[in-house]
Parts: sequence; C-alpha cells; structure tokens
Amino acid sequence: MKHLLKLGDLSREEILGILNLADQLKYERKNNIHKDYLKGKKLGMIFQKSSTRTRVSFEVGMYELGGYALFLSDRDLQIGRGEPVQDTARVLSRYLDGLMIRTFAQSEVEDFAKYGSIPVINALTDYAHPCQVLADLMTIREYKGSFKGLKMCFVGDGNNMANSLMVGALKTGMKFSIACPEGYEPDGALLEWAKGFGDDFEMTTDVKKAAEGADVLYTDVWASMGQEEERALREKAFKGYQINAEVMACAGKDAMVLHCLPAHRGEEITEDVLEAHAREIFDEAENRLHAQKAVMCKLMRD
Repeated sequence: MKHLLKLGDLSREEILGILNLADQLKYERKNNIHKDYLKGKKLGMIFQKSSTRTRVSFEVGMYELGGYALFLSDRDLQIGRGEPVQDTARVLSRYLDGLMIRTFAQSEVEDFAKYGSIPVINALTDYAHPCQVLADLMTIREYKGSFKGLKMCFVGDGNNMANSLMVGALKTGMKFSIACPEGYEPDGALLEWAKGFGDDFEMTTDVKKAAEGADVLYTDVWASMGQEEERALREKAFKGYQINAEVMACAGKDAMVLHCLPAHRGEEITEDVLEAHAREIFDEAENRLHAQKAVMCKLMRD
C-alpha cells in the first residue's frame, strides 16, 4: 500500500488492517495513551473543495500522531494559477512526507501519485471518497461486531459515496443494494464489477425494495459540491429517495443509519430518523479521525 487513491486499489486484508489499526488508535486516544507514531512528519493538505470534517480530522490526527499538517488551498498554490500537477507534485515531494488532496477530478489525485515521490491520500474526488468509507466500515463493525451476513442499502445519488460504499461493502463480505433514479447510477465500470458478486449486489429504482431486510441504511445529499446549478432538477429527480419511517419499517429490526454529513434534513433523510440514529451518525463522524490516523500511519510511518 503506497497510496490511498480509491478503495478498489486495496485488498480485503489491507482494508481490515487499516480498520484494526484504527480501533487500536481510538482505544489509545480514549485511554490517554500518547504515542508519536509520526513524530516530525509533515502532511500537506490541498483543498480545492471546502470541508469541515476532513480538514479538522486530518489536522487533529497529525497533531496527535506527533506530526504537522499544512493547509494548502488552491488559492495559495501556483496550481490554482495553472502550474501543471506534475510540477507541483515533484516540488511538494521535496518538502513533505505525505500529501492529502480534496478535489474534483480523480485524475488529479492519480497524477499527484504518479509524478510525486510521497504517499498520496484521496480525501474526496467526484469519483471516490475512500477515507469516509473506511470510517463507515469502522462504525459498522463497532455496532454490529462483524461484517458477516450484513446487508447495506444506499439510497440516493450514484455519486462518489455510492461508488466507494459499493466497493467497501462487497470487499468486506456484506451484501449491497442501491436505490437511485434512472440516469443517476454509479460509475459504469464499478457496476460491472459489482455484478460479479451475483445476488450479493442489487440496483433498483425502488427504495423500499432496496431497503428490505437491510442492517445498514445510508444516504447522502441530493446535490454535492459542484452540482449547485442542478439543484432544482435534482430535487425533482430525487423526490421520494429519502430515508424515513416508512423505509425504516422495511429494513431489519435493529438497522442502523449512517450519513457522511452534512445532512439536509427533510430531503434525503427526515429529522426524526436522523435524530433517532444520531449516536451512530456522529460516532461515524468521529471515526473519520481514527480511520485517517490509521491510513497516515500505514503510509507515512517509518
């Protein structure tokens, strides 16, 4: 494991190894066991998309590991004025021990890894969100004990979250169903890959059908960053693609609900469902810190 660009690059064993280390780091933090695993290491953080959880969790994580995180917006870098990725990657590799990028195009993250000589972490692209899904998997295992026999259902846009959740769920042995409107399906190549899992994968336009017997229900906003101009169109297309009491009644008896946040109450999830499942949703948000610390240790520790 040289980089974290997308979950599809990792084996099941590598994913579980990250989760096991994340559990250890969470235990150490809660028991005030302080170890400078990344003492003196420097992480550059390039943000072309705004963030709450990503920036705070990576900065705090590096501090707690004994390292230093440097915030770099595209307004502060020459890349924002047209410097090629390959040049920026080579330069930053001379200064830093690792690079985290939150941007639009997956190709940009891949190019940083190609031309740089330090580990690169994808903190979100329009194609994938591997750090979030590692935190999601960590939370599911905390609440359910294991992944064996579980079914995850995603309701909403076939976006970066759907792409990465599909891979994470199927690679760890869960069944995965997705309900999305026509024209908003996940990445085509990933869909073909998922179909290879046979009955463990299902895609439908019927929310209740997808949610039937689910142990984990997951949703995301209807319009992600960069899609603001599509908001009115998407509100119409996604009407009914909501986790609410009726959908919860179709799921398993002890089904948990997850959301990557921020949530738009009354759109993709109702207020009552979110508040009823606030504990697991905000445990999920906290686990971004622990999962990302594990990733950084795996990639940057000597």
